[in-house]
Amino acid sequence: MKNRLRVLRAERRWSQAELGERVGVSRQAINAVETGKHDPSLTLAFALAGAFELAIEAVFDPNGEAD
Repeated sequence: MKNRLRVLRAERRWSQAELGERVGVSRQAINAVETGKHDPSLTLAFALAGAFELAIEAVFDPNGEAD
């Protein structure tokens, strides 16, 4: 699933570890979602979107391929 996590993190100057702490998962989990190796659960997808104060559709594109 295509996502904008890397771009959104960079805009806020957050590391993967910082984003993981904000949503309650490990840095490795953030990396796996960010690189498209793992699709997030619905709960995690909403938590990630919430961390950026964006709608889930602004972060994830279920019809796209990962970058």
